[in-house]
Amino acid sequence: MANYKKFDPRLESLVIETRTVFDPEVESEIRQFDEQLDSKIGHDVDTHRNLSALIHSQPQLATQILYERAHTGFTREITVTREDVERLFSELTSASR
Repeated sequence: MANYKKFDPRLESLVIETRTVFDPEVESEIRQFDEQLDSKIGHDVDTHRNLSALIHSQPQLATQILYERAHTGFTREITVTREDVERLFSELTSASR
């Protein structure tokens, strides 16, 4: 039987929907960051959407992942933690070198 609480490449082929939850600590930092960027740039910045897209493009990097059964496949839910954000930025900076 599959373990629905860790990354599983077999289940990935059956993912039909994704959902992102942010750890409360990360959530508050993102809100503060967005407010600063919004005031500097002059338009709305959606860091939640950007982080969500980034982590779902590399789900094997997620610390907390959950697959829920749906009628025709699975929903992948990732809870973004501080470690995930640090890992993603580390991956991005090493890829840009």
